[in-house]
Order: sequence, then C-alpha cells, then structure tokens
Amino acid sequence: MGKGILLVNLGSPDTPNPKDVKKYLGEFLMDERVIDVPRWARTLLVKGIILNTRPKASAKAYKKIWWDEGSPLIVLSERLQEKVQNLLDVPVALAMRYGSMTIKNGLQELVDKGCTEIKTIPLYPQFAMATTETIDVKVDELVAKYFPQLKVTRTPAFYNRQDYIDVLSDSIAEKLDGLDYEHILFSYHGVPERHIRKSDITNGNCKMDGKCCFKKGSPQHEFCYRHQCEITTVNVAKKLGLKNGTYSTTFQSRLGFDPWLKPYTDRTIERMGKEGIKKMAIVTPAFVSDCLETLEEIAMEGEEIFHEVGGEEFTVIPCLNDRDDFAQILCNMVTEWIATETVIA
Repeated sequence: MGKGILLVNLGSPDTPNPKDVKKYLGEFLMDERVIDVPRWARTLLVKGIILNTRPKASAKAYKKIWWDEGSPLIVLSERLQEKVQNLLDVPVALAMRYGSMTIKNGLQELVDKGCTEIKTIPLYPQFAMATTETIDVKVDELVAKYFPQLKVTRTPAFYNRQDYIDVLSDSIAEKLDGLDYEHILFSYHGVPERHIRKSDITNGNCKMDGKCCFKKGSPQHEFCYRHQCEITTVNVAKKLGLKNGTYSTTFQSRLGFDPWLKPYTDRTIERMGKEGIKKMAIVTPAFVSDCLETLEEIAMEGEEIFHEVGGEEFTVIPCLNDRDDFAQILCNMVTEWIATETVIA
C-alpha cells in the first residue's frame, strides 16, 4: 500500500483585494471551532457585522506584507513542502484549511499518486481547537465522503519534540547572536479561554490559574493549548540558558469581547516600554510560517507600539519557515511513522 504525506497550514486569501479577503474571512470565521457559538449567532456576527466592516481593513494589512510571488504564508509553505519532498521517497502534498488550496485537493493529489495510507501533519506545534482539531475534523469528513478507501494517521502536537525545541532555539540564537537585548517575548496566537476548557478531557481539572499548566503528568495537557505554549517557552528558555525575568509568554490576535488568554502581547509591549525596556526581541512559536499575524501585527504594529512608548530596538525573530533543519524535523516524523507501521505490519 502506498504511503503519502499531507502538510496542512492555515491558508490565505488568493489576493490582498477586499473581495478575496472577504471570501477567505467568511470561510475562516464561520468555522464552528474558530468562533464556537451557535450557528445563528456566528452567522449574525460574521455575515452581519464582521464581513461588512473588516475586509477592507484586513485587505490593507495584507497589502503591506504581500510578496511579488503571492501570500508569504503560501509561498513559504510551498518552499517547505518542496524541501520535505526532496528528503523523502513518498509523495508529499500541501493543503490549506481555508482558501483555494483545499484539503480535498491535497488528498486527491495523493490518491492520484497511488496513496492508500496518508499521514496528515498540521503545521502547528501546539494543539488548539481552531487549528489542529479543525484540520483533523475536516480530513475525517472528506475521507468519509470522498475517500473511504484511505487510511489516515494523525500527527500529535510536536511542541515537546526535542528536535523541534533544538531547531526553534537555534533559530532564536542565530538572530540574537551579537545583539544586546533586555527582554525576549514569546508571543503565541491567542484563543478564547473557553477553548481551553472545552479541550479539557478531564472535564473540569483545568483551573485557568496558571498553575495546572506546569503540573507534571496532567492528562489534559495533551490537548491544552495554554500548557503547550507555556512549556514551549520553558523548554526553549532552558535550552538557551535564559535567566528568569528576561523572557515571558504572551498571546496576540484576540477578537471580540470575551476573555482570551492573557497576558496580551500588545499591552505587554506597551507596558514594558513604559517601564523602561529599551531593547526587546520577540518570537512567535505558534506559527511555523511568517504571515499576517507575524509580519504585520508583530513586526509593524508591535514595533510601532514599542517605539511610541520609548522603546528603541525591536528585534523580530522569523518563524521557522522553510529552514532546512525544520524540514528535517517533518521528515523525522514521517520516517518514525513509516518505521512504526512496518514493525506493526
């Protein structure tokens, strides 16, 4: 039986024009695992309010970061897919959860190449309802409807893989080599606090108090986004030998008025600048590909906030993107899967 790999990232509008941005946002925000309220309320919010106000502003933001080759996230993901393919003897396809590079097309590409067993690899180090889970659910739905002959293996969150921590740490160390900085901010994409509770398989053990994230052996950690972000920071700080007080974890990109994971990145940047921090570095480990949230929200808006309150040097550390060593991590996941499947067979 032929094996194949499907890499899946978030997605992007086809162009930075308001019409395409509106179409993309509509698909993204109507996902019940992104905005997890009853459909009538989600429809009212998204189609009645957001899509009538946000596309123009988002299109303006996309235009700031758009490359000649297209969307940075798409271009970087394609480069990564090519490198992973060059390392492996099995077919590797690329798909996006939202947008025109659909998961269905990615699955079809692999089936056309003779694949009957597929390993999906969501390009998110940490598990979240709005990222990994929605990909898994969409794959299951498509396989049941269009590809019932396929056997699919999921990939768990890889935030705690040692090779990932090593490569992430190396990428940070390379950017900061020779730089004098006072504080490094680990900024992760935010999610509503209720997403953490909904993902708690222990039905109530999560206290959202900042303590249970660090309790060893808690079963809910397998699906706790907050825990996985916090531990990513801890492991990288340990690898880099960072001193307590010189780094912190924050969350960005909140939407609406519900409580989201705290502390917020923008407010932390502002507070630290006001407190006298002059040289800050920032890394975004929830993203493997630079995109709107890293290139515009952090590298542009974040830096502007920092300078407005007296900050001087704002160093943005790139995502892993298409680094050779990151491509090797994905290759390692595949070879481990193939080896396990061979032993079982």
